[in-house]
Amino acid sequence: MVNRLCRRKFLATGLALFLPLGLPGLAHAGALAGRNVSAPVIHENLAIYFVRGPSATGAAPLTLAEAMTRGSMIVHETGNVNSLEVENNGSEPVFIQSGDIVKGGRQDRVLTVSLIVPPKSGRIPIDAFCVEQGRWSARGKEQVARFETSAAAMPSRAAKLAMKAPEPTPVAPGNVGDRRVVGAGTSSRQSEVWKEVSRKQAQLTRSVGAPVAAAQSQTSLQLALENEKLATARAAYAAVLKQAGESSGDIIGYVFAINGKINSGDVYESNGLFRKMWPKMLDASITEALGEKPGAENGAPPAIADVEAFLNGAEGGKSSRQTIAGVVELETRSSGDALMFDTHRTAGGLVHRNYLRAH
Repeated sequence: MVNRLCRRKFLATGLALFLPLGLPGLAHAGALAGRNVSAPVIHENLAIYFVRGPSATGAAPLTLAEAMTRGSMIVHETGNVNSLEVENNGSEPVFIQSGDIVKGGRQDRVLTVSLIVPPKSGRIPIDAFCVEQGRWSARGKEQVARFETSAAAMPSRAAKLAMKAPEPTPVAPGNVGDRRVVGAGTSSRQSEVWKEVSRKQAQLTRSVGAPVAAAQSQTSLQLALENEKLATARAAYAAVLKQAGESSGDIIGYVFAINGKINSGDVYESNGLFRKMWPKMLDASITEALGEKPGAENGAPPAIADVEAFLNGAEGGKSSRQTIAGVVELETRSSGDALMFDTHRTAGGLVHRNYLRAH
């Protein structure tokens, strides 16, 4: 059942409009030049394939976690469940990745788009979903007007699909292509995110043999991810997998499979940004694998050719585009089996590319 307080506050942020396919001046995202996929590194039911290729030069932007720790990035509570505001008061750009969880405010949230926030940005709206129900006041010593940290990422492909998968709407006569206002169907999407958070907590409780929900807030995904037994279980995977992602300067991303099925992947503009995001994203991948482990048949890891086919299929899907806050352009490609979300700076240059298995 949808939390009544949140339901009253649903509001489309109006950040962007998907544009018709084929508009002049907009380049199509395709396969990354020089990209190749390496053989997997495997532990238990999790297989990770590294994407290698040319890396952008120059310093990598700060991550949201880094900038919030420094105090240069503020994520503001707005009182609207599905829209927050980010503000970069520092002198360096900050990278936000879709799926970043922010802790605090009136309720913990997950951010839905990848974004480069320029220095001295002022307040920029960003779409979000609740990953906690019921609370609408300060928790402990946390501030209610802003968020404290961003130490975790969404550990669920199903939740990412609920947040991000396109919903085509009817096209008016004479128009070409699909249009979708960001925020459409928000109530339904929020319900699916909550459902997946609850399912994930139940899975992880079975996996570690003890409740992961925190007494302080039973519905908080973030607090569940901080559970000590869960952290110990993640560490066993990380001990095998983490170093492999730090072994080469040509690694710019990864794809992972759980129980023999491709799940999702992320590719970044540079090895530097990949390395910054790697520990956080590895933890999320491990958490998802732990949740899927009990009673699951651990199928053989997919062949490299299957991973390449997954990437190629997503890159060749039907395209729609949007500009977010005037600073990045997002192209979404949707095929029958996979989705791709490609974020570029408006001035050009890849920032982040996310791939999701659709079914």
